[in-house]
Amino acid sequence: MALVDDIGRPKAQLSEATAADYLSLLKPRVMALVVFTAFVGIVAAPPGINLFDAFVAIGCIAVGAGASGALNMWYDADIDAIMTRTARRPIPSGRIQPEQALSFGMILSVLSVITLGVLVHWAAAALLAFTIFFYAVVYTMWLKRSTPQNIVIGGAAGAFPPMVGWAAATGTVSLESLILFAIIFLWTPPHFWALALFKSGDYGRAGVPMMPNVAGEASTRRQIFAYALVVTPVAVLPWAMGYVSAFYGVVSIALGAGFVWYAWKVLRMADGDKAMKPAKQLFAYSILYLFAIYAAYLIDVVASRAGVMS
Repeated sequence: MALVDDIGRPKAQLSEATAADYLSLLKPRVMALVVFTAFVGIVAAPPGINLFDAFVAIGCIAVGAGASGALNMWYDADIDAIMTRTARRPIPSGRIQPEQALSFGMILSVLSVITLGVLVHWAAAALLAFTIFFYAVVYTMWLKRSTPQNIVIGGAAGAFPPMVGWAAATGTVSLESLILFAIIFLWTPPHFWALALFKSGDYGRAGVPMMPNVAGEASTRRQIFAYALVVTPVAVLPWAMGYVSAFYGVVSIALGAGFVWYAWKVLRMADGDKAMKPAKQLFAYSILYLFAIYAAYLIDVVASRAGVMS
């Protein structure tokens, strides 16, 4: 374990970082979701963007997402060292020094925004810059440690990528892209609160005011179920508004029913349930849900333009 200073941050020492450590700073699993949803935003937008611009846009969005992750890990190194889920990350383990992560994140942030603006569209670049700022500053530096609503408001950062993709393709945003944003925005609280239920000890030791630690498990379970009831009809809106075909509508309804079912199981959990099996099931299903919703959207758009669906 790395030596730490008086506020819990690793002391300066020779770097043992490898390429894999720097890749870990980018939060590749989160980046994969960001890239996928941004890609759906590009494809769903009115046709017109060329392949080169689309490739550059996806690359810049991926790098921007990675930069956000690096800045998040830099600022949160003190609490990451306390939590079992994050203690082996590169900074708390001492493999990367905080100042290295900060420089890495800042350089990638600037490069991703400027490249997207110069080569694709400045509207998309501005939205990407705001997304990085929102995640690194508004969520990480402010909301995360100050309010149990941290993930509710901060979840907007993870919901912006499809809008950035849409803006890269068109130079604007639209109601359709806002609905794509809303799906992720409303999905985020039940997803993370399910995690917080079975990791509440970690968050408590780190002093992070996640909902179970502040409002209690029963209140958190009720709010998870309420959000599940809201996100399900919102996810059906693209079909109801005629943006996609009945294929997406049926898939989204089926996936939403599953989301509500798992949320209901969480709601019915006994107080003090140590196993937390329903919460773990919901957390796992929520990841599948979002990927599947966006995959169905992508398939529907591509098939409709090919004349397979209408």
